[in-house]
Amino acid sequence: MRKRTRHPSASAIRFTSHWPELRVLILVVSAEKKLTGSTVGMQTSVETSPLLKFRAEAVVPARMAEMIRHIKERNFQGFGQLTMKDSNQFHATCLDTFPPISYLSDISRRVIHLVHRFNAHHGQTKVAYTFDAGPNAVIFTLDDTVAEFVAAVRHSFPPGSNGDKFLKGLPVRPAPLSEELKAALGVEPTPSGIRYIIVTQVGPGPQILDHPHAHLLGPDGLPKPMP
Repeated sequence: MRKRTRHPSASAIRFTSHWPELRVLILVVSAEKKLTGSTVGMQTSVETSPLLKFRAEAVVPARMAEMIRHIKERNFQGFGQLTMKDSNQFHATCLDTFPPISYLSDISRRVIHLVHRFNAHHGQTKVAYTFDAGPNAVIFTLDDTVAEFVAAVRHSFPPGSNGDKFLKGLPVRPAPLSEELKAALGVEPTPSGIRYIIVTQVGPGPQILDHPHAHLLGPDGLPKPMP
């Protein structure tokens, strides 16, 4: 279980072969140091949040089983909705902490609204957000939705002077945004609200490396120098 019983997972499944269409978009809002560190925040929540205790005992076990089932069945509707609900409850435990902790920013909340309006326009869950202990959004979607959602993000958060470097990672073809979808998003554009987007896919997870040359660390436990 991850920090604060935060994110249901199914580590035994190899996503790259089981669900190759799954994509991950990281919407970078801020790289600034957090006011409350993850470790300190977790300790404070454990000590003061009744919701966290209830979540760990009564909510997470069932959600773990449900998430594993959605992933095995490649059911993006169920996977996406549960991912968002779990993210929301995680941040509810942060607010239930005393003193309260707020990791989300105004831009984070705008991303949440964007996702729900995008999905409502399509009449189904096509993208899903999750937030860890910070303001940056992690978006799950399928390959055939990436281009349109990136266009929606560009429309809602027009990039600044780094427009040519707004997208990093996997290539994304330009896609037009329909007037109907623009109207459905119904947001006042926030220039430079998103610094950049990293487009990637889910990796194979932790692996045991037997060959010493495959390791990034040397015998002293420190990173090897660049060749």
